[in-house]
Amino acid sequence: MKRVAAAVLVLAGLCMRANAEQRNPFESDEVAIRTGSQLFAARCADCHGPDAKGRLGPDLTRRWARGESDESAFNIVRRGVPGSSMPPSAASDDEIWAIVAHLRSISVMPRLETTGDPDRGRALFVDDCAGCHQVNGQGGALGPDLTTIGATRSRESLTTSLRDPSATVALGFRAVTLRSRGERIEGVVKGEDAFSLQIVTAGGALRAYRKRDVGELTRSTESLMPVFDAARLSDAALEDLLAYLGTLRGAQ
Repeated sequence: MKRVAAAVLVLAGLCMRANAEQRNPFESDEVAIRTGSQLFAARCADCHGPDAKGRLGPDLTRRWARGESDESAFNIVRRGVPGSSMPPSAASDDEIWAIVAHLRSISVMPRLETTGDPDRGRALFVDDCAGCHQVNGQGGALGPDLTTIGATRSRESLTTSLRDPSATVALGFRAVTLRSRGERIEGVVKGEDAFSLQIVTAGGALRAYRKRDVGELTRSTESLMPVFDAARLSDAALEDLLAYLGTLRGAQ
């Protein structure tokens, strides 16, 4: 906490005027961004994860790819989200702007550099990925929506997701297997309460079950996504697919 207090003092010395502004005065300020990183780690990471990609709370790195502004992020931190576990914040405006500047700095990726061909990559995506992933509302719902993936994930992150998909599995996309009335179903849980759960099956269907009818429920930290190793996706084809994914930047 001493480091956070020291960081706040540095931030106070950087700017005394942010309270009246609706644009982020710290958008490109490296010192403020480092301060925001420290504040985020101390105050926000328990719910949103150290990389802001979600834990108990949602992934925050997708906001800018959806075309949302620093101001909207500031207002959510300030006011909280009624009906959720996100409380309003009593932090100073400068501290909140610094946290938002940090989030922006880790959320919007530069254009991905690759030697691949995006048109060939799109054809690969349609054949091998669109059954589980959506782009602009088209495709399957078993895996995450990839409409903004090029703006929110680095080349390294995308490559790891393809070559080793179980290395990091987002909440809401972890595999489950259940038995109901003698039927074995594999998929991912999309909604759950004390009495029921909703699953998107491996075949892409959304199905609901009463828990009293579920004889067995096995949860896994593994991904249902197949491993696209070099035998399944050559290095050249990987470059093509990365080239296409790099074009998916949402509203950016």
